[in-house]
Amino acid sequence: MSNRKIQMPREVYIDPGIVKDTADICKTLHLDKKILIVTGSHTYDVGAVPVIESLEKADIGYDVIKVDKASFESISEVEELITPDTTVLGIGGGKVIDVAKLSSYNQGVYFVSMPTTASHDGIVSPLASIKNPNTSTSAKAHSPIAVIADTEIIAQSPFRLLSAGCADLISNFTAIKDWKLAHRLKNAQFSESAASLSIMSAHLITDNVSNIKPNLEASARIVMKSLFSGGMAISIAGTSRPASGSEHLFSHALDKILDKPALHGEQCGIGTIMMMYLHDGDWKAIKNSLKAVQAPTTAAEIGIADEDIIEALTISHEIRPERYTILGDNGISKDAAYELAYKTGVI
Repeated sequence: MSNRKIQMPREVYIDPGIVKDTADICKTLHLDKKILIVTGSHTYDVGAVPVIESLEKADIGYDVIKVDKASFESISEVEELITPDTTVLGIGGGKVIDVAKLSSYNQGVYFVSMPTTASHDGIVSPLASIKNPNTSTSAKAHSPIAVIADTEIIAQSPFRLLSAGCADLISNFTAIKDWKLAHRLKNAQFSESAASLSIMSAHLITDNVSNIKPNLEASARIVMKSLFSGGMAISIAGTSRPASGSEHLFSHALDKILDKPALHGEQCGIGTIMMMYLHDGDWKAIKNSLKAVQAPTTAAEIGIADEDIIEALTISHEIRPERYTILGDNGISKDAAYELAYKTGVI
């Protein structure tokens, strides 16, 4: 029996206009000694400025640092500003949240997650994706003590980001199939509750595709709640397995070979179509759901050459060899990769 601790946020706010209550939320949680706002150049105006106004009204001290990349260099810069009584408030997209999460974890202080987009499930999970020169690393961190998601701000972000978040959630369907396969064939540890929560999060998107539209606060709320529950599945499992399988390996392979990859969720969505085909599942339903939320379903739509799709498919199994998926230990041949991408209409 495992005694592993499951980390969950203490308080979660997913509401329109909630950003104005940031100071009150920090006071409620006794996190009002010193706030370090970690944000990005693009998210400073939409996210950080209203937070700063809220903190100043309540006379709470703060510092601000802008980061452009989820790199170890950015993390070091943030860590230099952290003192033992600092609370790190990450305001922005995935890169900003990951830097805030890992730097606060390394320094042993609390972290509050305030996403300005809903492009992937890292907003709440205890893992951070950090870029190395040639690849991205999934680093162990901690869950936020609180999540403050202003759905008005998220609804105003480019719809492509919300669409990518939907695609990342839809990829849970193949991630769970891979996890079950690894459990059966390799005796990988498996959590029924985490798997069920992950599938529920994916269904929250596929059952609501007609309600997910640009600039709609209600759409942002659906996606945010789904990303939150997907992140919780990762916390329960203690691994990214509930939300990351062969489709994510494919996306990471693309990251490795491309100078300018597409959005993470977009690549995972396209990967999900192909991996569902390999699992002999309903890959056409996946494709239709992606189309319904305006997520890409072909390589051409995201500007990726056919040969790069083929290469990524043949090396995907090498990305995390310890993570068994439908791709097996030896991967798939170039001919099989071409056949797969062609039959599913990806190329």
